[in-house]
Amino acid sequence: MRTVLITGSAGFIGYHLAQILLAEGFRVVGYDGLTDYYEVSLKERRHELLAEHPNFTANVGMLEDFDKLRALCMAEKPDVIVHLAGQAGVRYSLENPRAYLESNLVGTFNVMECARELGVDHLLMASTSSVYGANDEMPFDERQKCDTPLTFYAATKKANEAMGHSYAHLWNLPTTMFRFFTVYGPWGRPDMALFKFTKGILEGTPIDIYNNGDMFRDFTYVEDLVRGIRLLIDTPPVRPDTKAQIAEHDSLSPAAPYRVVNIGNNDKVRLMDFITAIEDSCGLKAKQNMMPMQKGDVPATWADATLLGELTGYAPQTDVREGVAKFVAWYRDYYGV
Repeated sequence: MRTVLITGSAGFIGYHLAQILLAEGFRVVGYDGLTDYYEVSLKERRHELLAEHPNFTANVGMLEDFDKLRALCMAEKPDVIVHLAGQAGVRYSLENPRAYLESNLVGTFNVMECARELGVDHLLMASTSSVYGANDEMPFDERQKCDTPLTFYAATKKANEAMGHSYAHLWNLPTTMFRFFTVYGPWGRPDMALFKFTKGILEGTPIDIYNNGDMFRDFTYVEDLVRGIRLLIDTPPVRPDTKAQIAEHDSLSPAAPYRVVNIGNNDKVRLMDFITAIEDSCGLKAKQNMMPMQKGDVPATWADATLLGELTGYAPQTDVREGVAKFVAWYRDYYGV
């Protein structure tokens, strides 16, 4: 039985990934700080549900606590590490950038050190579509330069990618970075738009719509996302002997067993259409509070998911109306609305 360590196992994405791995017969070791960035009870409930499976163990600890993280890794000896933990949220990075420095830089370094010492089969780490920053050529392609991050959150994730490449090169550590595109679905984070919009619509309070709604996002349903991660686990990059071995669409490094992969729906949806889907699922109209563009935000994201398909044979495909309806049904059930 293969063992996977998931950092951020009580988080939105970590919870869903753990579920599918457990269903497929993996042993899953969870590690999560249960920080109060959003309601801790939601995180605790995710861990409780996962703990109902005999092959899951929950461990509470911070990424910055290297001794605790290392002790767990040396005791459990995971074959694969999927690093999802870290300080999330674009807008919060304007208020508390130090949290991103400590969690996303120091914490990720600690994870890489554990992976290096263990010599894991594959290290997979979360990045974000935010690293594309001021790029305006769409859809975003993994081979594009990402030198213009617009928030400190994006800058820390870009730094994680560079850190990962260096460790892959120096220690021959197979490393895959995946860039997420606006993930949504049941058990989602309360700080994200879908959660806020649904809550506001059901409670009859105004929802803030930035850039007057003139925004586009590549909304990716969470179960599609984690299926992509699951398939990438079995696709560790191999250091090429020559550049000629690198396929046309591949982001594989010529100097390391290292690759970056977009995981997105390969489509862009207008924000106002997304809101309409929420209204339809709730059976209510939103009270709209139109706002200017927020500092550090971008008008559009759109993933080129060609590489994911070539590597795994899989493409996310959940229609946004279907995914939104599933979230609203979960929200109503969980909060008794």
